[in-house]
Amino acid sequence: MDATQIIFILSAALIIASAVMVVTTRNLIHAALWLIATLFGVAVLYAVLEAGFLAVVQVVVYIGAIAIMFIFAVMLTRREMLDKSPQLNASWPMAALMSVVTLAGLVLLLLRWNGGATLPAEIAGGANATLTNLGVALTSPDAFVLPFEVASVLLLAALIGSAYVAMNKK
Repeated sequence: MDATQIIFILSAALIIASAVMVVTTRNLIHAALWLIATLFGVAVLYAVLEAGFLAVVQVVVYIGAIAIMFIFAVMLTRREMLDKSPQLNASWPMAALMSVVTLAGLVLLLLRWNGGATLPAEIAGGANATLTNLGVALTSPDAFVLPFEVASVLLLAALIGSAYVAMNKK
């Protein structure tokens, strides 16, 4: 096992552990700090994969802007950080069932998918690729369009969630 594999395993453990802490902690500030740890682990994975541009964007945009903005928003809008409301609502069994069904569908999809057998084409220019080549690679059906689209759907879900939280009347 070489150093790259060790760093990958440690980063994956950090990401999984801190992601679990994000959704299980009751204190919103602690959840935001665990989110920062999760995003930092993802930046380390980008660096290990030699995607320096994405690693820097991860640190600057997600950790430096979005996570810090979330912490400021929580600090400015909440008087008491500890959520004392019940953690489970009446429809949690249906949510758990839907989560299991979704997980089973994803596992079935991944087991039948053979797209991982081939690697996408390398970006021309190696490590010194231009942003134009990166943009073409991100939108090319033969390269990285699937991760790019997944990221855009996640950002859309975050936008809808933040609009819902902002419009939620107590």
